[in-house]
Amino acid sequence: MTVLTIEELAGILDPGQAIAGLDLGTKTIGLAMSDLGRRFATPRPVLKREKFSIDAETLLSFAAKEKVAAFVIGLPMNMDGSTGPRVQATRAFVRNMEQKTALPFIYWDERLSTVAAERALLEMDVSRAKRAERIDSAAASFILQGALDRLSLLGRSADDTEA
Repeated sequence: MTVLTIEELAGILDPGQAIAGLDLGTKTIGLAMSDLGRRFATPRPVLKREKFSIDAETLLSFAAKEKVAAFVIGLPMNMDGSTGPRVQATRAFVRNMEQKTALPFIYWDERLSTVAAERALLEMDVSRAKRAERIDSAAASFILQGALDRLSLLGRSADDTEA
């Protein structure tokens, strides 16, 4: 497995390959999937964290079933751009996944993704209990959508330079 930039990922993805988004929490993993055209991110059920080996097996089983080509994982940077313990935990999770899969991981700055997800769920009038259940997957969806939008922009830029 390799950690790639979004630009590197754009260069290796084939048409029709879906990618997954992850919001790694201490108790849950938010999960989202792209469509095959890589235009839309859709939240999927939250995974409850267990020990790493079980989490990895669950993610890789999901990836095989859904034919995931890559994972975009939120990197929880501090608002001032510095890193803290959660960034270190996310990087450690990816390093451990490196031993288990060849699928690439792309780090994506997730600042404000949870805030945006919370706001969207509030606008949809989702109850507090349901918001708690769905917030991590909604955040994963925001993370993935940001990456999909960037991939789309990179694709258009490549098309413009070829023309």
